[in-house]
Amino acid sequence: MPQTDAWEREYRNPKLVTKKAEPQNDVKRFLKWLKKEQGVALEHLHVLDLGCGTGRNANYLAELGCIVTGFEISSTALRIAQERATELGVSPSYHLRSIGAPYQLSDDSIDLALDVTSSNSLNEHERSVYLTETARVLKTGGYIFVRALCKEGDANVKELLKRNPGSEYDTYVNTQMGLTERVFSREDFVATYSPLFSIEHLEKKSGYAHFNGRIYKRNYWLAYLKKI
Repeated sequence: MPQTDAWEREYRNPKLVTKKAEPQNDVKRFLKWLKKEQGVALEHLHVLDLGCGTGRNANYLAELGCIVTGFEISSTALRIAQERATELGVSPSYHLRSIGAPYQLSDDSIDLALDVTSSNSLNEHERSVYLTETARVLKTGGYIFVRALCKEGDANVKELLKRNPGSEYDTYVNTQMGLTERVFSREDFVATYSPLFSIEHLEKKSGYAHFNGRIYKRNYWLAYLKKI
């Protein structure tokens, strides 16, 4: 699969992903919201990290006492994640698989799912599988954190959509990585997720990505969702 090849090349010779081991701040903010605003005790939660990369968030959650499953399509990323988990003395369950294919997990078995800028590289068929499978494995009242690429207010994205359009709606081809990415307007994001999840919190955030030695401003949607 071209997507798999692109991410494997990226983790072997990083141009976009970082080598950081600590959890992402957006995830830590979400966990704080869960605990303080929703009264969710984090210990012993069953967590599914979709596109877990090198285990930044999965290993952190395991340290907090969660039972963590991580899906990732890059074998290099999973090797790093497992090595870091061993160093920390934690034992997430890591699996080499796409988040756009059926999950080998039981119905209603997951309390919390994470999608940190992972599903944006799925095609529309894969996205449909990802949505229905995530909803299937989440318990009623379970949560999912999504960070997605935002179309609104991003001049670089609009230029990419114009210059390197993908074959599907609101996609562009990242030619340097050989990867197609999907961006969302607010309306599109709500339409995509609201049939299966209630949107508890949705905000736009600007950040900066280091790519191939250059810094680019990127806009994201940060969404806190709950299974209906």
